[in-house]
Amino acid sequence: MAIKISYDTKAPTAAIELMITNPLPDYNLDDVAAEVPREIDPILASQGFKDLIDETRGMLDRELGGSGLEIVQLTGAICRDDSVYRPGVWLVLRSFGAAADKPMPQPAHATVADVADKISAYLQLF
Repeated sequence: MAIKISYDTKAPTAAIELMITNPLPDYNLDDVAAEVPREIDPILASQGFKDLIDETRGMLDRELGGSGLEIVQLTGAICRDDSVYRPGVWLVLRSFGAAADKPMPQPAHATVADVADKISAYLQLF
């Protein structure tokens, strides 16, 4: 699965994993599959991947304005895709103003899913 969303049952947060399955020549990410997880590390440390993360942050800032959600974490990830490993974008969103020990309010789930879809479509991650 190219998008994986996990909602925390004990905090108002959602984790989103966006697996990169297509080459992204605009970011110099041409080889996006490896047989060993360690082969993904150089991709995550590359300037092209850093540019991709910066672009994602800019898009999140635009999309999350007025949504009641904020970025807690945005980084790279090593994703498992059947028999290969791929780079990915990992982000955690939090519903601010919600009780710290309660799950994310249900209406925010649709916003989280919409944001994940928009990021993956805009960046053409798969």
